Amino acid sequence: MKNILFSLKERNPRLSNRKRAEMYRDKLGSMGKNCEVFMKVSFGSEPYLIDIGDNVRITYGVKFITHDGGLHVLRNLDLANNGAVYGKIRIGDNTFIGNDVIILPGVTVGSNCVLGAGSIITRSIPDNSVAAGIPAKPLRTIQDYYEKNKPFIHETIGMNSLQKKEYLLNLAPELLIKK
Repeated sequence: MKNILFSLKERNPRLSNRKRAEMYRDKLGSMGKNCEVFMKVSFGSEPYLIDIGDNVRITYGVKFITHDGGLHVLRNLDLANNGAVYGKIRIGDNTFIGNDVIILPGVTVGSNCVLGAGSIITRSIPDNSVAAGIPAKPLRTIQDYYEKNKPFIHETIGMNSLQKKEYLLNLAPELLIKK
């Protein structure tokens, strides 16, 4: 019953992302300081194989997969008996993991990285990279990412929701990013 209650607490929408991270701390291999974990994150069946650095933001719906479930087929063919394949996942410091990213076993994501929403991380990502796609590939350096977005950066952190709404609705259209 305790695990069910803990799971319900983790999914509480009123729980702050920092408090949610603290709830996961003892389940993971390691977790640094100032981390955030949004709702509906799955650390899989072997969370103790996941190491997370400092200042990591894990957003909504991210999935960490630490084993290869495909061995089910090999076990049924009597090729793997009761065998399984596992891999540690390591996330470096100051990394942002976008919504619904899937990270596969054995992957290391470097420090100062941005992983684009919906990406599937099948291979390790070097430090200071922005990576996205299926499978994810490094697209640019973090410095290139800054230069690309520099004209569209607005100092809204710290504004309340009404202040931010008024500010954004009064911006000239060319100051908002377009894709």
